[in-house]
Amino acid sequence: MRTRTLVPSLLLLGALSFTAACSSGSDGSSGTGSADGRPGSTPTPSPVRSVDPSKIKGLEIVSDSSEQSSCPFATSYPDVPGAEAMTAAMKKDVEGRLAGFRSGGCEDSVEGRELNISHHFLVASGDVLGVRLSTHDHTGAGPGLSTKTYWYDGKAGAYGTALGLVDEGSRDAFVAALKDQLKGREGFDPDLFDATLSEDSITAALDDMAFTADGGLRVTFDRGEVGVPPAGSFIVALSKETITPWLSGFGKRVQRQTVKPSRSLDLGAAHVPEPAVPTHTASGDDDTDCKKVKCVALTFDDGPAAPETGTLLTYLAEYKARATFFTTGQNVAAHPELVRAEAKAGHEVGNHSWNHPDLTNLTPEQVASQLGRTSAAIKAATGKAPSVFRPPYGTMNAQVKAATTLSPVMWDVDTEDWKYRDADKVARTVIDKTQRNDVVLMHDIHPTSVAAVPQILRTLTAQGYHFVTISHLRATL
Repeated sequence: MRTRTLVPSLLLLGALSFTAACSSGSDGSSGTGSADGRPGSTPTPSPVRSVDPSKIKGLEIVSDSSEQSSCPFATSYPDVPGAEAMTAAMKKDVEGRLAGFRSGGCEDSVEGRELNISHHFLVASGDVLGVRLSTHDHTGAGPGLSTKTYWYDGKAGAYGTALGLVDEGSRDAFVAALKDQLKGREGFDPDLFDATLSEDSITAALDDMAFTADGGLRVTFDRGEVGVPPAGSFIVALSKETITPWLSGFGKRVQRQTVKPSRSLDLGAAHVPEPAVPTHTASGDDDTDCKKVKCVALTFDDGPAAPETGTLLTYLAEYKARATFFTTGQNVAAHPELVRAEAKAGHEVGNHSWNHPDLTNLTPEQVASQLGRTSAAIKAATGKAPSVFRPPYGTMNAQVKAATTLSPVMWDVDTEDWKYRDADKVARTVIDKTQRNDVVLMHDIHPTSVAAVPQILRTLTAQGYHFVTISHLRATL
């Protein structure tokens, strides 16, 4: 059964100076909680300095996601020129988690089941790069949050673990200080701490460490690592004065670059690609009357992506076709130039949340954060805030609707291009299933999906179709 999916606008809308905190999860992007707006985040001390990813030359965000509520997953990690070994480590971890999630079966819908892996830059300055991946694996009891930091030393040309920030000869004193600060915290288990930080497992246990803006070090233990699971994660913050004598040479460089970032990042890459950003400009407002001619709204989720989105914009311009891009905030932040190019070419830029969580699993405040941060990023890039959004996986409830004033948009034709990486199959699905005034779901993060677009445009144009944005379609029906 086909359903019309254009929904009217709804009211959704210091010696030894430590501090220790116990929290149920944060990605460490700020002192006001998790950047991804997930459950359980609480304010944490000494915020980590923010990084503008758009300043990282040659950056690509490797993204993957489904758009089915029966198999809800979304993953992302950065690929930075020069840091190939670090990228490989993140890729291995992400693909391993995703394979485990999908092996649990994606056809049987289990309420609340979801995998979301998002990234956050900790430092990208001089010859050091640091990234945190935050994983929300909702396949069992509890919030399912785990975090891990990845480090790259451009001077040595080597990927390193978080524990590498601490000098090997100082690790015993470092670990003893952590334990001392955790003693007396509700839910902390000293015996579990000793077992978790044994010689064989210390690297895995101390896998989330990051410097704060004032040069201190924050260490995060995942839920159940050093305390009873109901206590959540534990965070210990060490002051700059305390941690500096214990740092390795690399750790001291990371600390300096975090406190006083340089204007550029150079990891010794032999080649840093320049992003191809089309300069197509719309000739004016679209005067297509969808009451008189056949219209179709092509929509592209999860971008922008380099170089795929730039290629797609060129294809669309060749046919003077307009489309709607439902962008994720983390990708807008990385590639605002591509979002500007979308808007300049006459396309509509919509909101697809910050990092693609199932919004129905969030609190109203977290929904507002996911959508609000993304709308702000879009406005910063284009000068105009979006009016429409697409909820990840198409899942909506009254709480999500009440948390935003954006108008939700679903779809009529699902290409399932996230599942079938076959350009011809994607094109045939659109061509065979599209009817007048339909909304087509695709993703511009997949090269195969972008490669399908010329055939779609050529064939449907020959059939008399006009390609319009979501808002134009709605306004003219």
